[in-house]
Amino acid sequence: MSTIPHHHICGVIPDHILTKIAARSPEARDSALSTLEQMRALHSFRGIRPLIAVAENVTGPQKNRRVYDAKHKTSLPGTLVMDEHTKPGKDVQVIKAFVVCGSVYDFWSIVFGRSSIDGNGKRLDSIVDFDRNFDNAYWDGYRIIYGDGDRVVFIDFMVPDVICHEITHGHTQYLCGLGYTGQTGALNESISDAFGSMFKQWLLGQSSADADWLIGAGIFAPGIQARGIRSLAMPGTAYDDPLLGKDPQPAHMSGYVKTRADNGGVHINSGIPNKAFYNVSMGLGGNSWQSPGQIWFTAASRLRPDATFIDFARATVDVAGEEFGNGGNVQETVAQAWGQVGIEVPIVALKAMERLPVSSSKPIARHTRALRSSLREAA
Repeated sequence: MSTIPHHHICGVIPDHILTKIAARSPEARDSALSTLEQMRALHSFRGIRPLIAVAENVTGPQKNRRVYDAKHKTSLPGTLVMDEHTKPGKDVQVIKAFVVCGSVYDFWSIVFGRSSIDGNGKRLDSIVDFDRNFDNAYWDGYRIIYGDGDRVVFIDFMVPDVICHEITHGHTQYLCGLGYTGQTGALNESISDAFGSMFKQWLLGQSSADADWLIGAGIFAPGIQARGIRSLAMPGTAYDDPLLGKDPQPAHMSGYVKTRADNGGVHINSGIPNKAFYNVSMGLGGNSWQSPGQIWFTAASRLRPDATFIDFARATVDVAGEEFGNGGNVQETVAQAWGQVGIEVPIVALKAMERLPVSSSKPIARHTRALRSSLREAA
């Protein structure tokens, strides 16, 4: 057995939303408070008992999924109800967890040449029906756990972009071990938002111009004034509702929020690099998972665990120059995108960040290099 790379408890619904629901909704108050207590207990537990990676979870470069049913209890993992050798049953949530997880695997494999979160086919586990009226879905270091929601505010956490968002936390964990507090944590969240949005667009065959750029569209009950939980196109506009409050995300460094809550604002300040990725995608046109996604992926693989926004911005500009020509249109577009959110990165005399041996997998597969070559020719 070996210790899993430094991991974090990453919930898609931040504490500030749950806190407001608990204070403002008599019907959903108990569910929100219970979820808050569960998430805080998980964070405390993580610091006491590190997770262990068991060898049988790694199968080599092939798709390997399991879905467990917690049956509304908190004892994990629950009952195994579906794997690669099981015929689909009738439980819609189980089937959705299994199928979409497989599509996320395909996305990472086809687009980025990466087999599962560790690059070596690590088994992807999902747990459905966690607790009763649990208002979150989260990555706990090696699997996704889904609550069913309170049916008052939240009705479904199993939407494609949320599932990919959580699995991407696993990729980030193995790629660079990025931290989860302050600006570093906001970057971690943003990377998951960017790839979650890319996955939804890839799944739907959408161009950057046609996408809604929302994370969590469809998770809210009818009547809640929310298009999603975050908007990469317009941070700060995803929701404005009496129960949820107003989306607090900034789109520029001038609005950066200094707070101790939310691990130092990881779900809040992620709006800044989110907006930068949107700017790049719109500036380059076409599909977000092509040039922009390839740049974001390679840059993420170079990060140190304590990287900040400027570190990542420099890495993306470096990669754009290396892959598409120094001083060329792609690199200029990437640099300008960061400048538009208040992070200036000069193109001249940039030094690439030191690469770290973060994974046994090669960060760029042969077919991905071929894709990049064709993209350079089209740029």
